[in-house]
Amino acid sequence: MSTLVFLEHHGSSIQKGSLGVLSKAASLDPDTSGVLVGSGVRDLAGEAGRFGAARVFVADDASVAAPLPQPRVDVISRLVADKGFDNVLFGASVLAADVAGGVSARLDAGLNWDLVDITSEGGGLVGKRAALGDSVYVDTGWTGTPRLALFRSGSFEPTERGAAGTAEDVAVSLEDFSSKATMVEQAHEEQTGPSIEEADIIVAGGRGLGAPEGFGILEELAAALGGAVASTRAVVDSGWYPYATQVGQTGKTVAPKLYIACGISGAIQHKVGMQSSQTIVSINKDGNAPIFDFSDFGIVGDLHSIVPQLTALVKERAG
Repeated sequence: MSTLVFLEHHGSSIQKGSLGVLSKAASLDPDTSGVLVGSGVRDLAGEAGRFGAARVFVADDASVAAPLPQPRVDVISRLVADKGFDNVLFGASVLAADVAGGVSARLDAGLNWDLVDITSEGGGLVGKRAALGDSVYVDTGWTGTPRLALFRSGSFEPTERGAAGTAEDVAVSLEDFSSKATMVEQAHEEQTGPSIEEADIIVAGGRGLGAPEGFGILEELAAALGGAVASTRAVVDSGWYPYATQVGQTGKTVAPKLYIACGISGAIQHKVGMQSSQTIVSINKDGNAPIFDFSDFGIVGDLHSIVPQLTALVKERAG
């Protein structure tokens, strides 16, 4: 069984989600390979090696510098066909989803998406996917190879394996239609601190904040902890906070080491996006709020009083 992992990069680093999928794949198959596509990405091969890639195929060319899906479909499809990979795995992102779908169509291969885990059984793979509003998990499989899988954000934590893989250059040859689209501008959201997908600590706010101005105290706590601020769908729909911070069924799935939920009731739609957090702390004035049922620690009280006190304590401990 041979496995290839798409290693998505932003700037000078590989995305945490890709490294998590790579680490999981390497735990099942020590001979797992990774593929990097872009311009000036050769130096990232060493990072991939540390997280489990036995070899890294590097498609380093100016023609694939822009983060567009179709050129990546060309590179990966040809690599899979030439090397005969049985499995091609992707960490969830907008770009990765486009690439996975394109590779699936190009190779006429089965794609399972929104997976949360994967195991090796009988020389093949068995995926695990949430169903019925994330109330149950079901096993899913493939009828042939290559098997393509797209994993939910936060499914796996990157784990360094202490070994450096080898790098192998891959020639870039694009289809005529793959160069029809060009990127004229790439906008970056201004933010300080980590994104919610990358953060080890998340401070999340819901309608219990009372008003958009309430996010100010959450931002102070997140800054003191070195974390990121997240929100619920109700907050985003009300225009209180950006969609990029939304956690839940229609937002992003996160799995930080610490998740502090402030003024969040705990609806199932939000729960599915953060239930994999290692430690969940909830602050809510309603002692019967559903979120307390799946929290490790709960504080019943006024968050507008409690959160500033927490911030002061963190700053005092930090000196």
